[in-house]
Amino acid sequence: MRETLREKNLLTNFLAMNTDYRLQNFPRVRKLSLHPLRNYLDLAYFGDITIGTPPQQFKVLFDTGSGNLWVPSIYCSSAPCRTHEVFNPHKSTTFRPSAQHVDLTYGSGRMVGFLGYDTVRIGKLIDMGQPFALSQSQFGMEHAPFDGMLGLAYPSLAIQGTTPIFDTLRRRGLIPQPVFAFYLSTQKENGSVVMLGGVDHRYHKGELQWIPVSGNHYWQITMSRITMNKVVFGCFRGCQAIVDTGTSYIVGPSRLINTMRRLIGTRLVNHEYAVSCSSVARLPTIVFTINGKDYPVPPQAYIRKSPRGLCLSTLAGGTENLRQSETWILGDVFLRLYFSVYDRGNNRVGLAPAV
Repeated sequence: MRETLREKNLLTNFLAMNTDYRLQNFPRVRKLSLHPLRNYLDLAYFGDITIGTPPQQFKVLFDTGSGNLWVPSIYCSSAPCRTHEVFNPHKSTTFRPSAQHVDLTYGSGRMVGFLGYDTVRIGKLIDMGQPFALSQSQFGMEHAPFDGMLGLAYPSLAIQGTTPIFDTLRRRGLIPQPVFAFYLSTQKENGSVVMLGGVDHRYHKGELQWIPVSGNHYWQITMSRITMNKVVFGCFRGCQAIVDTGTSYIVGPSRLINTMRRLIGTRLVNHEYAVSCSSVARLPTIVFTINGKDYPVPPQAYIRKSPRGLCLSTLAGGTENLRQSETWILGDVFLRLYFSVYDRGNNRVGLAPAV
């Protein structure tokens, strides 16, 4: 066809009129894509993707707090790899290896491996030649209910020289808008959703409140104050908050978290902070004020009942290690209450009460 058009001096006009001819091998899904997530004990939300041709299936944590996609591989002999699905590049006709070394550290562990390229499928979305990491050794995460992670933070947090999967979907026109959103269900295994390319407004009540992103690494926003019983005890002069689907708890500076634990009367039981289950209803609500609006988190949300019947605090310390000014992480405890939207086109986060 190309030669025939060239002979008739029609090739230049044809290419000018068909500017997307190079992308015709990429299936185009130009509508909002809803992808189901499973809730593991209110501690993690993960969904299925496939990698390779033919597809190999993995459970991955959809994580707004990191920027990379990675899964265990057949080259990994660490204990976590023996208890999870592993990717076999020899069984994929579309896999391309690279010599680039990868070393990623998370709050719950670390993976070391190398970079590869292959076809990744998230539901009906098909992303060809997507960079991802294959683990050769893993530390921690042995008992994680998911195999790997799919990062949805800004490209600055991704492996140098790679493009995160959301940015690839956006660049190739596979999603209608540069937006994704999370609905995280409470206590139910099914019903949670990540939506790519737009927002399904059935999952929230009232209007979305938009908050500008204050950094282009994490989904980081500015918070005004934190109160309990109308007393300000954190974020006295304003602070930063990271909205993170990959963190189970609400995390803050250890000294302030310890103050909160004393206020609600926790006691240390087997390295966890517990309260009397009969007292939960009387505990104070924590109120996070963001962009002039209050986001209350009642005790029934920040106290969880363990399988052993203990009522445990979901407040954790450690953000002083981020080496920033006072920083908090609003993890799944917060995000079960508030439907969250991540708008890369306008660099903002939207929050509204979840249904």
